[in-house]
This record gives sequence, C-alpha cells and structure tokens, in this order.
Amino acid sequence: MAVEPLFGTRAQKAFIITIAVQAIVVVTLVALTFGMVRADTGSSFSDLGYKTLPCYLALFILAEIFELIMAFDALRLRNIIQLMGIVLFHGALIVFSALQVHETRVAIFNCQTSICVTDPNHLWNKVQPFLIVAPCIVAASWFFLMFWIKQLYAEFGWVIFHVVGANPKLKSMYQFYQIFICLLKFDFFCFVGVTMQLLIVVLNRQSAEFGITIAAIPVVLLLLAGCSRAVKHEVKWLMIISFGLMVAAMAYFVYKLDRFYAPISEAQYVSTRATLTVFTVVAFLLLSTSLAIGIKCFFDFDKGLHESKAHAVKMQVIDVFGMGGMSERQSSYFPGGVPLQQQISIE
Repeated sequence: MAVEPLFGTRAQKAFIITIAVQAIVVVTLVALTFGMVRADTGSSFSDLGYKTLPCYLALFILAEIFELIMAFDALRLRNIIQLMGIVLFHGALIVFSALQVHETRVAIFNCQTSICVTDPNHLWNKVQPFLIVAPCIVAASWFFLMFWIKQLYAEFGWVIFHVVGANPKLKSMYQFYQIFICLLKFDFFCFVGVTMQLLIVVLNRQSAEFGITIAAIPVVLLLLAGCSRAVKHEVKWLMIISFGLMVAAMAYFVYKLDRFYAPISEAQYVSTRATLTVFTVVAFLLLSTSLAIGIKCFFDFDKGLHESKAHAVKMQVIDVFGMGGMSERQSSYFPGGVPLQQQISIE
C-alpha cells in the first residue's frame, strides 16, 4: 500500500482546513466581543472587573494555535491517537466557549465600582450574540472533524505494522508510549491555560501567590520536557524524577482548587471561577492519567522498543515526504536500503 505524502489526500487537507477556518471565525467573534466591551468602557477598562474578556481572547487564541499545531503534528506523524485527542480537545473547546457566556455576563453585571458602565444590560445585549455563536461554530466544526477523522483512521490505521510489525506485545507497548507523549502535550496546554488566567485575571503582582505561580512555570515545563526525553530514551533516573515532579504539580493544582472556593480568597476568583475550576480539574486528571501511563511505560523499558522510539523521527521524514529517491511504497519499507522497523504512527 503506497504511503501518501503530507496533505496528499482530501481527508488530510479538509481536516486541517476545517480547524483553520473555525479558528479564524471564532477568534474574530471573540475579538469583536472584546472590542465592544473596551469601546463601551473607554479608558477605564483596565480598572474594571472585565479582565475575563482579554483572558478569554488570549485563551482562545492559544487554544486555536495549539490545536492547529497538534493537527499538523498528528498528520505529519500519522498518529491516530493524537487525532482522537484533538477530537476530545475540540469537545472541551465547546464547553469552554459555552462557559464564557456565563463568565462574561458575571463580569459585566457584577462590577461594583462607580466607573462601571451605566447600562450593563445594553452592553450585554450587544455582546451576547457573538458569545452564543462562538460555541455553535466550534460545535459545528467538531462534527466535520469527526467525519474526516473516520477517513484518516482508514488511511493511517495500517501503518502500525511498519513500527513493530505484528507483534502484539510490542504493539501494545508502543501504543502506551504514544498515549503518554500525547498526554504530555495536552498537559502543557492545560497548565498554560490555568497559569494565564491566574496571571491576567486574578493575582496581584505584589502577592506571594503571584510569585508561586511564576515559579511553577519553569518547574512544570522542565517536568514535561524531562518526561518526554526520559520515556523516549528510556532514562530511568530522569523518569523517576519526573514522576516526583508530577506528584508535586498535582498537589499544586489541588492547592489552587482550594483557593478558588476558600472563604478567605473566593471573592478574587468570582468572575473566572467556573473556567478556572474546569481547567484545573482537567489538568489534575490529565496529570494523574499521565502518571499512571508513565509508570506503565517505565516498566516497559529495556523490552525491545527503544530503537523504534529513538529513531522514529528520522525515519518518518523519509516516509512522509517521499525523500530518498525511491517510490513512496519503497520508502515506507526501505529508507536508505534498510528495512524500516520504526515508523511514527499507531493504529
């Protein structure tokens, strides 16, 4: 069976175009909402309780860019599990965009200062249609993605045999490895999402909590990078350290969740508590799952999968772009004249 190059089929092109188009439309709608609120509040915008909106805009831009990169990466690597992860992520975007209808309303009507807009009902009526249309667009595109992924599954599903052959044990180990790598990518987004909301919306720069949040950023980034390197190269000591940092990160998310609802601090989170709670709970669950899958991968070290993981990136470049001066079918089996046992993809 011939190996199609990147964007060589209608399903691949349609999948990436669907994500790109809905990203442009939704970000435009959110930006218009932000612009309307800023225009109504004028120069006092930064003093009001409307920080939900710049946070909402920033998160949606981040989410759409992240999803587009993940989609390109999944198509490039023919990674079915990552495609499934994108479908779940897109579903989470529907929930997030729907939550923002409530969050924005709370921000507009709960402003208690004398410089708030005089007619919150007028402002709400202006922005409400844009806030409602956004999740509708995301939901509609989700159904299109499901349709294209069904075709991509048929297109990519067979490639697993170029990774480890038909060996069921190696196939299972490779699947857990790919699931773990995919989870780390989504861990990154959830952590950035929580941190961005805290830094933009809630925390005072002079507070100790602000410093703790800033300090957590490099720690978590090192955790994710360390996990990825450890599982790819089967470095046991680095994997054990990564597990310890995962537990610490989970404790940090529990601490933040408690802060959202503790009587002493709940007032400062009122306009973004729903979104922060969802992000924090999802981040905690993803880290917990990552820890469990990571332990499974740890016990699979030194069992014959290292070569497939260590050389997969180099091998997939030849396969995806048809390099090496051979036919696509030949390149999928014999890159440089050597039988291909490693290939990034899973069934």
